[in-house]
Amino acid sequence: MKKLGLTITVLLIAIPTYLLLANTSTTDKFQTPTFPNEKTTQQGNYGAEFVVAKNLRIPWAIAFLPSGDLLLTQREGQILFIDRGFDSRPEKIADISSVKAVGEGGLMGITTNPNFNQNHYVYLYYTYSASTDETLNRVSKFIFEGQSLKDEKVIVDKIPGATNHNGGRIKFGPDGFLYIGTGDAQNPSLAQNKNSLAGKILKVTNEGKPAPGNPFNNEVYSYGHRNVQGLSWDDQGNLWATEHGSSANDELNKIERGGNYGWPQITGSQTRNGIISPIINSGSDTWAPSGLAFYKGSFYFVGLKGASLFKYDPGSSSLSKFFEEKYGRIREAVAGPGGALYIITNNTDGRGSPKSEDDKLIRLSL
Repeated sequence: MKKLGLTITVLLIAIPTYLLLANTSTTDKFQTPTFPNEKTTQQGNYGAEFVVAKNLRIPWAIAFLPSGDLLLTQREGQILFIDRGFDSRPEKIADISSVKAVGEGGLMGITTNPNFNQNHYVYLYYTYSASTDETLNRVSKFIFEGQSLKDEKVIVDKIPGATNHNGGRIKFGPDGFLYIGTGDAQNPSLAQNKNSLAGKILKVTNEGKPAPGNPFNNEVYSYGHRNVQGLSWDDQGNLWATEHGSSANDELNKIERGGNYGWPQITGSQTRNGIISPIINSGSDTWAPSGLAFYKGSFYFVGLKGASLFKYDPGSSSLSKFFEEKYGRIREAVAGPGGALYIITNNTDGRGSPKSEDDKLIRLSL
């Protein structure tokens, strides 16, 4: 394993602790956080790891408010507020009752409006059941007010869903539009259907309307995706995405408007006219890549089955790996304020092997 010049200064500090019960009923999931009696420090192989919160229950995504405070989603439906100083009691501010937490589905992505200070809009991506008991996904807009979310407005609805392959990542791009990563809902043919919202990257206005200039006169920006789990932009404004392959051939893609990324027609290093191949893929290995962040000139993405933090340098096309197996499954990576990178572990999702105090939100000082 190579460090590739990665210098990390590290503190490992246990701050607020969340205790969330395994019972999946909405009334029993959350319990008042407790605090450790002492703060401890520990030197890691790569330097600095600062444990912001622990004993989380299937955490999925985080979003920073302009104040530096952060919001964190848990797949069973809760949204937690953590203050920017990490020194006061964390607070559950919402429990979305319409969330259907099944398999990989549930409450997933979260983001804030670029003009949050003026409109206080927060956006969520979650799985729900239609009246026909059909599993679907939607994106809703809420108003953050008085440490709570209110006035839900569904802006993109009826995204095909299933037990697995629900996508779930949402982020605003530098162009001010909302990008939504979806999965193929376990129906690969939907990924090639330009009229379906499944297996796509969608681009919409902050009210959920198709963005002007979309290639197919609907919400679809790119297609042929199996299960998009990470979205980020480089310093030139180009969109990149991580995507799960079928047991292997996981991908890091550079996204083009109207691009076809091949699923299920080609995978991995295969090529075909009119189809865009990934920048890198895992080959016979499995990363199960999720959150993606552009940080100090490189892309950092996390692996669920890969159980590592990966760094891809676009300049040298090199890939390196950090914290291999140290934290188990990792779901999210976000560049936060103050020059830090934040990751979330995901060992309580039924596929990992939880250790004491899992799951954790960790700040890395690179």
